[in-house]
Amino acid sequence: MVMKNTGSTTYIGTSGWSYPHWKGVFYPDDWPKSRWFEYYRSKFSTVEINSTFYRSFKDQTYQNWYEKAPNDFKYVLKAPKWITHRKYLKEVEPDIETFWQSASLLKEKLGMILLQLAPSTPYDPHRLRRALSAFQDCRTVAVEFRHERWLTRETKSLLQEMGSTFCNADSPKSELNDWLTLDTAYIRLHGHEHWYGYEYSNRELKNIGELIKKMESGGAKHVYVFFNNDIGGFAPKNALALMDMMAR
Repeated sequence: MVMKNTGSTTYIGTSGWSYPHWKGVFYPDDWPKSRWFEYYRSKFSTVEINSTFYRSFKDQTYQNWYEKAPNDFKYVLKAPKWITHRKYLKEVEPDIETFWQSASLLKEKLGMILLQLAPSTPYDPHRLRRALSAFQDCRTVAVEFRHERWLTRETKSLLQEMGSTFCNADSPKSELNDWLTLDTAYIRLHGHEHWYGYEYSNRELKNIGELIKKMESGGAKHVYVFFNNDIGGFAPKNALALMDMMAR
């Protein structure tokens, strides 16, 4: 379900959908794996695909994703680790061009590209600028910084100048803040006290909902929220609970 408020649209989903341990927790026991995405898309309006970080896919896969999703569904693709965790954004223009050609096959159903910087990426705003410039439309790129060295005024100004989005991540090593660098907000929830297996409490979900409203009031026209706490099926559970809170 796409959640629309006056002048803004919020997409809430999870980081991936094909988790065997979600069977019987999120997916009904009698629901075949081949139809899991069909079930997922009946509940959520977006999905963050992390598998593009680990390997490349044939054009037919992207075309299948496109055809299987409703018209208002949005895919978010994580940029390949070769770009971010092997080359550390250095001389990656050809790699970004290749990835973009694949991503563009999703057409209007491509919501965002997630560019997650490795924790060891040197603080080099010029290198980040060159990488963002390599995308045909850097306004579709959200950047997740895995080290606090990047959380500077210079970084924020660069993202604002390029029109790229700051990925607001909650994890044991980072806390959510109110940075808004464009009219798109991106919130990524890994688990507050420990990675991937943390269940957010109702109070924490309420705080996330308040942050969403604050960003909308600050000018965010699109807000993407992804739960990456897949262990135990917490991600879809928390996502559905947040959607219910936002609807009320």
